[in-house]
Amino acid sequence: MSANGEVAAAIVAAVGGGANVRGLSHCAMRLRFELNDGGKVDLAGLEAIESVLVALPQSGDRCQVVVGGGVEALYEACLALPDMRGVRAHDAADAIADATHAARRGKTEAGVGGSSPESKSATRVNIAWLDAFFDYLADSFRPILGVLLAASIIIATVNLLISLGLVADDEASAGLMFVKALWEGVFYFMPIMVAYNAARKLAVDPWVGGAIMAALMTPQFASLADSSRWGDAVACVDNAALGTASCSVSVFGLPMQLNDYSGNVCVPLMMAAVLGLVYRGLRRVVPPSMRLVFVPFLSLIVVGSLTAFVIGPLGVWVGNGLGVAFAWLNGHAPFVFALLVPLMYPFLVPLGLHWPVNALILLNIQSLGYDFIQGPMGVWNFACFGATAGVLVLALREHDTQMRQTCVSALAAGLLGGVSEPSLYGIHLRYRRIYPRMLAGCAVGGLTIAVLGWLFPSAVSGGSVPGVTTTAFAFTSLLTIPAFQRMWVYGVSIAVAFVLPMVLIVMLDYREPETGGSRDVDGERATPSRDGSPTALASIFHPHGGAEVPGDAGVLDDAESSGDAAAAGPQPTESVLAPVSGHVIALDDAGDKVFASRALGEGVGVEPAESRVVAPVDGVLTTVAATGHVFGIKTDDGVEVLVHVGLDTVRMGGEGFAVAVAKKQRVHAGDLLVTVDENRIRAAGHAATVMMTVINTAKFAAVVPRVGIDVRAGDPVIDVRR
Repeated sequence: MSANGEVAAAIVAAVGGGANVRGLSHCAMRLRFELNDGGKVDLAGLEAIESVLVALPQSGDRCQVVVGGGVEALYEACLALPDMRGVRAHDAADAIADATHAARRGKTEAGVGGSSPESKSATRVNIAWLDAFFDYLADSFRPILGVLLAASIIIATVNLLISLGLVADDEASAGLMFVKALWEGVFYFMPIMVAYNAARKLAVDPWVGGAIMAALMTPQFASLADSSRWGDAVACVDNAALGTASCSVSVFGLPMQLNDYSGNVCVPLMMAAVLGLVYRGLRRVVPPSMRLVFVPFLSLIVVGSLTAFVIGPLGVWVGNGLGVAFAWLNGHAPFVFALLVPLMYPFLVPLGLHWPVNALILLNIQSLGYDFIQGPMGVWNFACFGATAGVLVLALREHDTQMRQTCVSALAAGLLGGVSEPSLYGIHLRYRRIYPRMLAGCAVGGLTIAVLGWLFPSAVSGGSVPGVTTTAFAFTSLLTIPAFQRMWVYGVSIAVAFVLPMVLIVMLDYREPETGGSRDVDGERATPSRDGSPTALASIFHPHGGAEVPGDAGVLDDAESSGDAAAAGPQPTESVLAPVSGHVIALDDAGDKVFASRALGEGVGVEPAESRVVAPVDGVLTTVAATGHVFGIKTDDGVEVLVHVGLDTVRMGGEGFAVAVAKKQRVHAGDLLVTVDENRIRAAGHAATVMMTVINTAKFAAVVPRVGIDVRAGDPVIDVRR
């Protein structure tokens, strides 16, 4: 198995195994799991994995695992795991519908394998509907971020060439018109892209969503405003405030307001939400044999009409209202606005709550023709990158190779791509003293852009606007500086924001004196461990205490947390018994790369000679897969045992498995877990080998399998040594 495969196997195991994963997606830095039971997530185990920067559970049985720039390779490796093969097909209607129901339930119970109830509740965003809303926004925009970034770089390059006099801003230039088409096409047809993604997120046919928005952008729809063609059916009213004309036309005897929907993001988001309700309702009433044709047909007619007559005008009104409201705030309280945005972003981004702001930026561009949020947002970004640069200076001074590599890659992603997550998750959230220094840069940079923007406002059609503006969705990096008006104001502001935290960190350090910033008796720097000091992440997401300690423990048993109980604690588990009669083989010989990698711990495989699979230890069932092929048992003294019946049997969907137990039930060694129809397993093309491992092998001095022997159920097959 490749290195990515081993990491992926460990991550999937820590979120409860493939049977617990209902859906998987990713963004620039995060794996986003939708789970059957969020309580099974082992936070400590996740954060102990070297490639994992941080794990963030959320309500609705979801979990984000931040892994940095290699997320796409890990995403593919996760989906390639045998237990995850059903996730691709399950990433459709049932998966999202289940996620919606789970979000409504707002589950917040703690997991058994790694985080205490207290820490779990502290890390989750417990307002389920709000969490689901942010996820909806994120998944509607995330897939198009790459093309938005590409468009912003094209815009910045063109503006730079024009400002340097190398290219003439000439409307008669065919070459310039072609280049403009490359980026304007992204923004013009954005409603179709957003509608596609939003519909896909809600588990309806995404092409229906895209087709509805495309209909409102056709020449035929635009021609409805042609009074010379439709005569008195068209009525137009001038809007002096916005300098626009609002037209309506009578269609089937009903008035339809006509709008330019190009670049609009509010309408497709609202339309997709209605489409989700209509589409799923039609699937319930239309016979299965007729769904392929009539569900899309009726959805297109019903939701298309609703969008043209009601949703579209309402969405335009909402979008314009939000744009005007923020413009009013920027115009009447520019100092407050310029300080608020950069000071909020360091807390919004780690929680994934910055997506609504991205939507507002796009709404501003569509309704006002420009945006004023990205200037202060750039201040936050460069304060973040400046803090990383300060850490890099110390790493170079102290010859800290690992931190130097982390900083260099984070700065490359930030300064060239405008991506802050590598800096945040790789460095800043691991050390609590970085945030105050970074926030100082945010505040001073925001104050700078407010003062200079007030003295030298940006010129826009119809007047001027405090601060700096841009007509594009520009990821705030070095490459996109030319995309901003009053470029020098923006440049000075982000330079101040960058330099101040860098200087503060170089002068004052970023580590706690007792863990990182001090020196030992020999004068050498005491290198901090990955989780050796209280972190900023703990301060933000764990208000009750310091950072969670990853590793082998997870939650402490009652016997470990009180002295009297410890003295009278449970008897240590010395052996794990055979769950089924048969021949015992090594994990390497079972034919499964995940088990052979020991990512799920040391253990054995048993080639079964009977159909009854029993509990191998006394303990509590922490996992009972709905398909009946996976069971997790935790003993009173902390041994975590996984029993996996067959290889790749998750694809059988529970057929041939008669489960006899339930999750959280206490069992004794020898109690029946499941009765299996081995003939069905083999007929389906799967091996019937029963795999059994000690998941938390690293906790013990040794976990020794007994292989190459014939056993009866209940005979010892794994020795646990402490």
